[in-house]
Amino acid sequence: MQLKAAGPAAAGPRPRPQPRTRWERRVRPAGSLPPRWRSRTAKGLAYAAPTAVFVAVFFLLPLLLVGQMSLSDWPLLAGDRGLNAPENYTDATDSTLFWPAVRFTLLYTGIVTVVLLGLALGLALLVQESRPGAGFFRTVYFLPGALGLASASLLFWGLYSPTTGPLSRVPEQLGLVDHPVSFLGTPTSALLSTVFLIVWKFAGFYMLILLVGLQRIPQEVFEAARMDGASRGQIFRSVTLPLLRPSLALTLLLCVTGSLLAFDQFFILTKGGPDNSTVTVVQLIYREAFQRMDLGTAAALSITVLAVLLLLNALQFRGLRRTDAS
Repeated sequence: MQLKAAGPAAAGPRPRPQPRTRWERRVRPAGSLPPRWRSRTAKGLAYAAPTAVFVAVFFLLPLLLVGQMSLSDWPLLAGDRGLNAPENYTDATDSTLFWPAVRFTLLYTGIVTVVLLGLALGLALLVQESRPGAGFFRTVYFLPGALGLASASLLFWGLYSPTTGPLSRVPEQLGLVDHPVSFLGTPTSALLSTVFLIVWKFAGFYMLILLVGLQRIPQEVFEAARMDGASRGQIFRSVTLPLLRPSLALTLLLCVTGSLLAFDQFFILTKGGPDNSTVTVVQLIYREAFQRMDLGTAAALSITVLAVLLLLNALQFRGLRRTDAS
């Protein structure tokens, strides 16, 4: 009797495959993403594409063009006449208005930052607790922020006018002076009048930022400090200010950047006067571009201002991180 060869079935049961580990199940070969993940990636790219195109068209390309202008002889009406680097940068710094404009811009930035942040913090502390009328005062303080800066500047230009403005005649009617007050007639009064406009316009906005930061501080921290016998001043110095540091850093960054780029308020209120005493750096860029018709020098000033702003922002972020780490 002849025996048949054993078939696959007679060879015994097949060894069962070993289960894959969790890491092996996660790692997939390149290009083997499931359709669900591929569709999500495509959707993410589709959502990000409009923003990427917007940034490229309205920021990166103009920045490259300004960089090219800063290195070229580029009159406003004649176009590019070729490279002349670094003549634009030397012409910008050699201008008789450059260093006075830098000093005035720094002075204005320092005054506005100190007054505005101090007032905003005080207003935020006044309305942080839920009490009768707190919501009304929050709305009243924030209301000027809803007005555009150009509109607010025109409003104050009318209020400050020595001929038609109501504010200029108040001291005369009170018998303090013999003639209407010129709020924009001297360098000091023009500076202080503009600072008053900016504080009136933005104090409520910065108050809102600081108010959000105050409301994020747990009340248990204040209660524990009171139970330890801390006074109001000690709580403010040792509890409120350290925990409010992120909001203070944000307001400081916005205030410094906005003040260094000041243009609308001085262009409308003072036109750089009297005697070019209130010319800011951005006004100087405007004069170079549209009055002297020199886009090359204006672009060089713009690149310089951008570099200074990036440096200041980097220093502020570094200081914030160092303070948080300590």
